Amino acid sequence: MASSTAAAGAAQSYTYTRPSGLDGGLLGLSTSGGTTSGGPRAHPHFFSGVLTRPAPAAAALLGLADVARTRYFQPRPSAFRDPVVTCNGDRLRMESFSACGGVYARLDVLEAAMDGEVHDRGTTNVDVNGPLREALAHVGGSDPLHLAVGADELAVTTMDGAVVEKKVPLPDRWLRGFAEVQVLTAGFDPRGELAAADAVRFLRSMPRAPRGALWAVPAGRTLRLTSRPSPGAVCLAGPDRLRTMLPLLRFATALRVYGPTAGAQSGPVSSVWELELPGMRYVLTLSPGHGRGFSGEGAVLDALSTDEAAADADLIGALLSFEPRVEPDLLAERSGLTPARTKAALTQLGTSGRVGFDTAEAAYFHRELPYDPARVADLNPRLRAARALVEAGAVRLASGDTAVVLSNEQERRVRFMEGHATCTCPWWYDHRGERGPCKHVLAAGIVRREGAAAARHAGAAGAEAAR
Repeated sequence: MASSTAAAGAAQSYTYTRPSGLDGGLLGLSTSGGTTSGGPRAHPHFFSGVLTRPAPAAAALLGLADVARTRYFQPRPSAFRDPVVTCNGDRLRMESFSACGGVYARLDVLEAAMDGEVHDRGTTNVDVNGPLREALAHVGGSDPLHLAVGADELAVTTMDGAVVEKKVPLPDRWLRGFAEVQVLTAGFDPRGELAAADAVRFLRSMPRAPRGALWAVPAGRTLRLTSRPSPGAVCLAGPDRLRTMLPLLRFATALRVYGPTAGAQSGPVSSVWELELPGMRYVLTLSPGHGRGFSGEGAVLDALSTDEAAADADLIGALLSFEPRVEPDLLAERSGLTPARTKAALTQLGTSGRVGFDTAEAAYFHRELPYDPARVADLNPRLRAARALVEAGAVRLASGDTAVVLSNEQERRVRFMEGHATCTCPWWYDHRGERGPCKHVLAAGIVRREGAAAARHAGAAGAEAAR
């Protein structure tokens, strides 16, 4: 692929045939290396046609670009990081992360806002530069806006070598964030919906200065902000991070919010805020705090540590074809796996960024990030530490559902309960499982699963021998 990521902390390299631009009503988004339904392509060509609602589309794309260059916990502009664009056939999805890794933004341009030809399905990066941002800011409601995502092969070969190369820092937390967000949000439910006028009043009334976590509580037709969590409330950590939605309010038809299962929250958690636009959705997912990126949430760690799900993910991944909605029941039927194993495999695919999750449709969608997916597991220090403990023989399974892990010459006791585990280490006492399992729980879980698998194998062998 033309895009490649080097070692951790290195720059992401993008190669484009020319800069993206807006000229004469044509919005040309240049593509870098990516994956299509036919395999890797240096400069894929996904779509050409008309955006039927040009003004909200331009404003939302500008908002997406602004998120990508913002550090919310330490406000200052940073280098451009080019959005990831996936063509799923009936829609285009454009995704980016804030420079600090604590805000995930996505623009879904749906079929109702597109009129043109889909040339291929797949995922790539698109060039977003300063002049393009300035041009997008001047797109009016009556201006026609033709869109080309990539150029056809003939155009690519006749550009007289007008190649654009960009290298920008790609923090590990940015890459890991893609893996964390879909695993976290897959368990979210709709928590509230505001009509256009109520959405405008609510978003414009938010505090301007960064603050700690607030909670949004349904109150009639709107949401009321409080300083304490309560049953049914949705966490709004850093309300100023929603300000990128303000320029879009004149186009909005509704605001929806999604969060974890209803109940009193003991502390700040993530939330999803979705602004419905004509034929489009602009989505922001917020981490639990300004200085808290998604990379440290640890939601993917359990899935990354299971071998069975990893093997099943290889099978399920081979059956995906950039669908806008992944149907687990159909995948289970085609793969021969049980529904439970299919769901676990999709979670595993989410950990490497090969599927995203759309809270509006409560469904996964297929994409292939233009980065090396193997890096995601390597970028999780807790998982690396857990595997090192297992290899060192530091885990001893005790009676019942407990294990003892020797770490740094101290014994940590892990107790497994239905759906979760606890540990006696400082990490667990500090976070109480809210930022994923500690290395001791992960190590004990690996050994516990290996023991259960060995027991099943021995039982099957004994039964076969007795026949």
